[in-house]
Amino acid sequence: MSTPLQVGIIGASARAGWARESHVPAVQRLGGLELGAVVVRKQDEADAAAKAFGARVGYADPQALFDDPAIDIVTVAVKVPEHHDLVLGALRAGKHIYCEWPLSPTLPQAIELASAARVASVKVAIGLQTRANPAVRRATELIAQGAVGRVLGGRCYSTSVAWGGVIQPGMIFAEKPDAGVNLVIIQGAHTVDLLIALLGGLAAASALTDRQYPQVTVQDEDRTIARETFDHIIAQGRFEGGGTLAAEIVGGRPRGRTPFELLVMGDKGELSLTGGAPRGFQSGRLALALNGEPQEVDEGERAGFPDEALNVAGVYARLRDDIVNDTRSSPDFDHAVRLTRLIEDLLASSADGRRREADDWPRQREVPS
Repeated sequence: MSTPLQVGIIGASARAGWARESHVPAVQRLGGLELGAVVVRKQDEADAAAKAFGARVGYADPQALFDDPAIDIVTVAVKVPEHHDLVLGALRAGKHIYCEWPLSPTLPQAIELASAARVASVKVAIGLQTRANPAVRRATELIAQGAVGRVLGGRCYSTSVAWGGVIQPGMIFAEKPDAGVNLVIIQGAHTVDLLIALLGGLAAASALTDRQYPQVTVQDEDRTIARETFDHIIAQGRFEGGGTLAAEIVGGRPRGRTPFELLVMGDKGELSLTGGAPRGFQSGRLALALNGEPQEVDEGERAGFPDEALNVAGVYARLRDDIVNDTRSSPDFDHAVRLTRLIEDLLASSADGRRREADDWPRQREVPS
């Protein structure tokens, strides 16, 4: 590619944050992309971020980014309640979009954004980055090649340091279910989506939610608040192609003790993915083994990338190629709608104790490879 695509990242603060750890290094290291702009709330902080990251310009107003004719891709990497308006603004400006998961706090808003993306005829990607993890992609190939034989089931244990007994003052808003920033929507969705990516769509599912920390302490403040969201969920289901799902997703595990273990069992063998990271497995590398034997994984152009940037870079690479080749290989906003619907059905199942049958839930491969 002679001219790199210009990326503008909303939420790329030089001080801290997920965008700094993952999106910025991903864009900086991938061929065919260039960090053109960053957006931070205050102009002095935007200028500092642009200087720190080597971006052409820093903006305090997202509209300035949308109006910038040099920007090809807008990345939305801010708090979930802000996604809706920012994504709509980028779509109206005709920009391609990478939006972090979840697309929106509510299903109606997600449906609205997916519809708007189809009308805009731009390329969009939702940040379900584990689908782009090199070990996951290799595991998918092995399963498809019959390495474990007929799949009998998938079992997973997925943890995160977040959603524990102590929260930052700035995260109090996330304790409200309608904020869209809780364990079920974040860690739960990433985990279930990975199992679907490996083993296919679900035909039926149910769940049980719990609060391990019903009262949480606000760090640096002498008070506690009641937790309104859930910090533990157990999901079970049956895949359309056969086999069962069993997943336990847990918050509040100590830093350094946030394991991830996924086992695919077949009638001829077993395949495992293991790893873990404080933010959750989706923000790190995974190790692949077949029948207990470690498997080589080719990371391609992402070899040597930081752990936090590895999977995010995979989403950017797919979006880059989709724009250049006019293809569709990234899980898009329609996929986000389906996954949002599944998560809402799991929460409803936990509330009334009834199993849910598939209702336009996500599939293994949403688009051609």
